[in-house]
Parts: sequence; C-alpha cells; structure tokens
Amino acid sequence: MDPVTDTPPKVVKSDEEWRAQLTPAEYQVLRRAGTERPFTGEYTDTKTEGVYSCRACGAELFRSDTKFESHCGWPSFFSPLAGDAIIERTDVSMGMKRVEVLCATCHSHLGHVFSGEGYGTPTDLRYCINSVSLRLQPQE
Repeated sequence: MDPVTDTPPKVVKSDEEWRAQLTPAEYQVLRRAGTERPFTGEYTDTKTEGVYSCRACGAELFRSDTKFESHCGWPSFFSPLAGDAIIERTDVSMGMKRVEVLCATCHSHLGHVFSGEGYGTPTDLRYCINSVSLRLQPQE
C-alpha cells in the first residue's frame, strides 16, 4: 500500500499551474523530486525562530525548535509538526533505499529522512529537507 496514492492531496494543480507558480528551481525539487546542491540553500544555517511551511502550498511542516546542525549541507530537523503534515514513502532511486519526505497537503517532494546516524536528537531521526522546498515564517 502506497500512502501517497491512497491519500489524495488536498491541494491539486495541473503541471502547468505548478510551473506558473514555482520558479524553475522550486519546480525541479518540489514537483520532480530533485535535490538542491549541498550548502547552497537559504535555510541551511538559519537560526531564526519560526515555522517552516511548504513553499508550494503553504502547509506548516516543521518548527525551528526541531532544527539542528547536522553539517550535511541541507536544513535538518528531528521531527515534523505533529499530525499528518508529511508523508514518508520508500524511494529506491539513485541505486539505494531511502525514505522520501513529501508534503501531505500537496504531495510535493521535500527531501528524505534518515535514522540511526548518531546525532543524539530526541527522535534519532534527521529530516534532511531542501531549503527551496520551504518558506520560513519568522516568529513575531
């Protein structure tokens, strides 16, 4: 059973609508499961407090208090927001088995989640998320 196909997105747009809304870089990552180059994203080293939302649909995904320095080249979080903010599915591309992270609201690609890497986080998870997939709303 694939949770992505079993749970339809709440935000549905045509490919043309996504292309019109997103920049080419955003479209490549969010809608084509691309990956931005490491250490190039605007949120890699950000320490600003706030909420990270999906750049495609605006759904809240992560909070800054779960962000940590992993030195991997992408923003890393140890937990998404409670509830059903994200969907995880098996990804066997690139000749390896990984767990892809998608926005539950629009099914856009966000990044991948890894476990057991020894970062000492409360969940022992690293949600490795592309900056271009996110928009930070600073805490007021």
